[in-house]
Amino acid sequence: MNKEEKESLSFFIFGGLSVVLTTVALIWGLCASNRLYSVWAERKAGEAELARAESNRQIKTLEAKAVMESSKHLADAEIVRARGVAEANKIIGDSLKGNESYLRYLWIHGLSEGKNQVIYVPTEANLPILEAGKGR
Repeated sequence: MNKEEKESLSFFIFGGLSVVLTTVALIWGLCASNRLYSVWAERKAGEAELARAESNRQIKTLEAKAVMESSKHLADAEIVRARGVAEANKIIGDSLKGNESYLRYLWIHGLSEGKNQVIYVPTEANLPILEAGKGR
């Protein structure tokens, strides 16, 4: 082999070796960057999971507060309704005091409108008279 062929061969070997080393370095770099990416991706996934958990906690807290507020408003409404019923009962009770003739009229009117109605009249011992012979 002459000098030119030796130089060509050494150039070819050196070039091939350079390509192989470059390829190995590139593959090693890709593996290292993949490992770094995996660590980064896991960290980001953890942060996203933490943010999701915090958001869910806030949602549950707000829902609980809404239920509590709704319960308070429902309780207030029930109190207002009870006061209205109590006031209506007082008005009706006051209007019926000393008004025996009107109460008797209502009783007679109720008797005339009730059909197939059974009325039990208490006896001396406050026991009703039972209808033993009533046909069905």
